[in-house]
Amino acid sequence: MTQNRSSAVMLHLGDCAQILKQITDASIDSCVTDPPYGIEFMGAGWDSDVPPSEIWREVFRVLKPGGHLLAFAGTRTHHRMATRIEESGFEIRDLLMWVYGSGFPKSHNLDGDWNGWGTALKPALEPITLARKPMAGTVAANVQDFGTGALNVDGCRVPAIGEIIERGAIGEIYTEAHEGYRRPGRSMMTHKPKHRGGPACGTGRWPANLIHDGSEEVLAAFPIAPGQQGDLAGHSRNRPSLGIYGDMSAAKDSPARRDSGSAARFFYCAKASKADRDHGLTGPEREVVQFQTANGTSGKASSWSEGRDTRRKNHHPTVKPTDLMRYLCRLITPPGGVVLDPFMGSGSTGRGAVLEGFGFVGIEREGDFLAIARDRIDAAERAADEATRQGILL
Repeated sequence: MTQNRSSAVMLHLGDCAQILKQITDASIDSCVTDPPYGIEFMGAGWDSDVPPSEIWREVFRVLKPGGHLLAFAGTRTHHRMATRIEESGFEIRDLLMWVYGSGFPKSHNLDGDWNGWGTALKPALEPITLARKPMAGTVAANVQDFGTGALNVDGCRVPAIGEIIERGAIGEIYTEAHEGYRRPGRSMMTHKPKHRGGPACGTGRWPANLIHDGSEEVLAAFPIAPGQQGDLAGHSRNRPSLGIYGDMSAAKDSPARRDSGSAARFFYCAKASKADRDHGLTGPEREVVQFQTANGTSGKASSWSEGRDTRRKNHHPTVKPTDLMRYLCRLITPPGGVVLDPFMGSGSTGRGAVLEGFGFVGIEREGDFLAIARDRIDAAERAADEATRQGILL
C-alpha cells in the first residue's frame, strides 16, 4: 500500500525488498536510514540479521550517481553492515559516530567469587556508515549534472555561538558578526567566511565525523580546551623559491582566538527530547517496560539495569532524535532533493527531511509503525508550512 501524504512525501507499507523495485532508477538523491542491527533486539524477529546485499543493491540502483548513503549500525555488527553495503557497489567514504550518555549496560552480573564481573559494557555510541554511489566523471561534473556527490559542509558547520573565534591584526578583534575571516593572505581550514551567496560572517567550525547528544555524561568526557590565548607575531621574511609551488611568503601574525570551554564545542550537538518522540500523535498511549538508551530502549532487563514502566504513544523501540536526522539529511542531500528511508520505523528520517525542505520516500513493513510515522511526519510538515508562512527558519 502506498500513501501519498503530499506532493513531497510518499509512504509505502510493505517489504522494502519488493517496494524498492518499484522505484525508478537514479531517481533518489540520498538515503538516510536506521536499519535492523542484527542483534535480535528485544527478541524481535525483524532484527535477526543486518539487511542483505540484495536490499543495498536496490538502494544503490535508485540513487543518482554520486548519491550518498548514511546507515546506522550496532557496534557488534557494524562490520557486517559496512561489508554488505560495499559489496553492493558503494564506496565507503567515512564512519560517523553518534555518541550519547543515556545508555544502560545489558550485562549479566556474576555471583559468588566473581561478583562484580559482567558480560557487557555500557553502550555509548552507534556507528553510522557514510557511503557513496560512484560518480559519473569528476566531482564538479557530477554535482553540476545531478546535484549529488558532495557534502554540504557550510550547511552543517558547528556553530561557535558567543565565541571570539578569530582576530584581525593584533589588537583588532573579530567575532562571528564581522568579516575577520576574509583578510587577504589568510586561510583557515576550520572556519569559512560565509555561505556562498550568504551573509559575510563566520559560519562556524568544519563538521566532524563525531556527533553527540550534549548530555552531562558526554560533556564530562571532553577536556577543557582553550584555544590560542596569546598573539604570535611573524618574524620571517619572504623567501624566493625555484620550486613548483612558487615563492614562500613571510609568516603572518597569528592573533589569539580567545575561545575557551569544553572540547565538545568542536562537534555538532543533536539534543533529544521526550516531546519529540510523541510529537503529532493523538492515539492512545501504550504501557511498555523500556530500558533507556539513545534509541529509546536497550532491550532485555539485566541485573545491572532497571527497567521502568512508561506510557507512550510512540511505542517504536528505536527512535532517533529528529534534530539528529535533520542534520544527517542536510549533510548529504542537495537543495530540493529527495531522501529515501527503506527502514522507516516511526518516521524520524521523514520528519528531518520535510523540516529541511526535502522530499521523502519511506518504506515500513509494520502497519502500526507506519501509522505512527505518518502522523509524526504530517505534524512536521504542518510545522514547516507554518514556519514558511511566518518567514521563520526552523
